[in-house]
Amino acid sequence: MYPEIMIIPMREELTRLGIEELRNAGDVDKFVKRPGVSMIVVNSVCGCAAGRMRPAVRRALENSVKPENLGTVFAGQDRDATDQARFHFAGHPPSSPSIAIMQDGKVVHMMHRSDIEHRDAQDIAGELAKVFNKFCGNTVNQ
Repeated sequence: MYPEIMIIPMREELTRLGIEELRNAGDVDKFVKRPGVSMIVVNSVCGCAAGRMRPAVRRALENSVKPENLGTVFAGQDRDATDQARFHFAGHPPSSPSIAIMQDGKVVHMMHRSDIEHRDAQDIAGELAKVFNKFCGNTVNQ
């Protein structure tokens, strides 16, 4: 685990976007039970999270259609929350960073590290926007 002071900026890069931090297993379980479409971002200290995943999430959330519920866990830091999120991602191997799109508690789209690390942020954001458009219908946050 990294000292918390080192990862505060990495957490804030997502929370400034209105993404809710899920810091323990209970937070994750409550979040997953929310109706509608949800996105859970598995954050990480790695370079592909910093240079690709977090900027892609920021760009994707500029889309007029997006999930009703936005959450994040931090791999390697909030282990109980991350483990619980991965439990809800049944059938998908653990991966960080990663992005899960869930509808009524079931994964409908998953981006693993292998889907992130060799692509630029714009490409990843474009894929996320397409997924939002497909699953989120006419729901517009804020």
